[in-house]
Amino acid sequence: EALQCAESLGERPDPKPLWGLPWLAKENIATRLGRTTCGSRMLRHYVSAVDATVVSRLEGAGAVLLGKTNCDEFAMGSTTEFSAWGPTRNPYDTSRVAGGSSGGSAAAVAAGFASFALGSDTGGSVRQPAAWCGVVGLKPTYGRVSRSGLVAFANSLDHIGILATSVPDAGMVLEAIAGHDAADA
Repeated sequence: EALQCAESLGERPDPKPLWGLPWLAKENIATRLGRTTCGSRMLRHYVSAVDATVVSRLEGAGAVLLGKTNCDEFAMGSTTEFSAWGPTRNPYDTSRVAGGSSGGSAAAVAAGFASFALGSDTGGSVRQPAAWCGVVGLKPTYGRVSRSGLVAFANSLDHIGILATSVPDAGMVLEAIAGHDAADA
């Protein structure tokens, strides 16, 4: 599906700001493409009927979703070792963890699998794995980025954040996903 999406971009006459950039979404961000398991066997077959607002906004900006990244089960952890799908290792030293709970997103960006990834941050889950994997982690101000479509850990504390290889890249992604959303309580 990612290849079909990328091919269709060439048919559009008006380039978008994130035209053709490959990206990944943390397992607790709803997508119609693939499963949204939250790192749990309980949701191993769950496919969302709708995309999270951030997913729709990135699609509208021309970014191409490659897939989902591992996380601690239900985003409750700080190492990304406690997922139904196994631990995420640090790409610089596989004897070490990647941090968590957005460790899959941080490790994937650090390994060069995608230009950027989205994660979620309740108490450090974007910032800590970003630091441990040597990438940029951005936790936006509350309300700056819609949480609609995020499987909540603590709804009043959750943020959808960005993991990227540079500050300018994180800024471009923030520009694409930021803004009011009536679907975000």
